[in-house]
Amino acid sequence: MAKVEGEVQLLGVGGSPFARRVQIALKLKGIEYTYIEENLRNKSDLLLKYNPIHKKVPVLVHNGKPIVESLVILEYIDETWENYPIFPQQPYEKALARFWSRFIDDKILPAISKAAWTVNKEEREKGIEESLQALQFLENELKHKFFGGESIGIVDIAASYLAFWLPVVEEAVELKLLTSDKFPKLHKWSQEFINHPIVKENLPPKQGLLGFFKSRYAAISAASK
Repeated sequence: MAKVEGEVQLLGVGGSPFARRVQIALKLKGIEYTYIEENLRNKSDLLLKYNPIHKKVPVLVHNGKPIVESLVILEYIDETWENYPIFPQQPYEKALARFWSRFIDDKILPAISKAAWTVNKEEREKGIEESLQALQFLENELKHKFFGGESIGIVDIAASYLAFWLPVVEEAVELKLLTSDKFPKLHKWSQEFINHPIVKENLPPKQGLLGFFKSRYAAISAASK
């Protein structure tokens, strides 16, 4: 295990892809930590204390000091515990990794959200088109087994939603985006990623997510009528 400099806590929600990003990074580095499950419908005083601005998970607390936003947390973890680096060591490669991680959050995930959770046909089609365009950029960027080369790195962790959560969403709302014929490299990567031993141990149960997403879509559809 990595040497722990003081107490490490993680506030999260079991089904959150953003909290799972942090868990995967902590496990890859062998960092001991205490996990605290949050209820976002009844937010704890601890969550409100440590993240008063966004009131969201994940929150990493190291020696009593909170760090919020998953990509910021991942960078903090990598700079604090040097074993198993998840960021590239060269400045240019590190900058590219930051760019693609942010691209996933700023471009791909909002487009998928529009495609999956919009009932309006025109908006849904627009979301699908934006998703496919953004995924193609990521497909073109994937040149090895993982984005981090032969081992999992920051971009792989940032893209974990695409590997595990997206197929569940697709099944729940009858949508097809990340298919093996359209995106063969990303599809193969997704299988390699979710079957990595550490990743596999730190993913939520699929059936629970599927039920949640189906209920969410049913509620959105009912509200639109």
